[in-house]
Amino acid sequence: MGMKLVVMTKSTYFVEEDKILTLLFEAGLENLHISKTDESSLYLERLLMLIPTKYHKYIIVYQHFDMAKKLSLAGIHLDNLEVEPPIGYKGQIGRTCKNSMLLKEMRKNSDYVILKNVYEDSSDATKTPVLSSMELTELKKQGRLGKHVYAMGGVTLERIPELKNYGFGGVVVGNDFWNKIDLRADTDFKGILNYFHQLRQATE
Repeated sequence: MGMKLVVMTKSTYFVEEDKILTLLFEAGLENLHISKTDESSLYLERLLMLIPTKYHKYIIVYQHFDMAKKLSLAGIHLDNLEVEPPIGYKGQIGRTCKNSMLLKEMRKNSDYVILKNVYEDSSDATKTPVLSSMELTELKKQGRLGKHVYAMGGVTLERIPELKNYGFGGVVVGNDFWNKIDLRADTDFKGILNYFHQLRQATE
């Protein structure tokens, strides 16, 4: 059985982002997570409106949860323990886990959990401690991983077989993925689309 492949957006909005995301959906992307540092709901709504409606069912948002209902998105993601889902919200809910000791509890009240600190990630400003191979093996042994737990943090194409072996149900790609694009030179986005195809093959 294959793993879920989740693409996390860059933390900032950029020119032609909607065009690239639409091309990725056309290429088979089924899990897009949108998380931005900009708090404006206008920019988020504009990005979503530029993506064809038929792909909205594959999108999860980390901010402005009202968009999920308004635009029939896949769901919402709670990125820290302080965030609560909107009252009466009935859709898909994901959570981020930064402490593996809380993983079991988080799985009980989420549709999926992202375990954040699997490998070192240069973009992690909080410098969350990375899990050792011994800790990951122990989590696997205890049955805490599985199809509803996704690995995030330093995930690359080369590391996917190892993550499969640990028993993760999915992987979240971010910085390594977006580093495959040169916005000044790569006008047809072939580099990033080719890398996406490789990721899809590796997770199947």
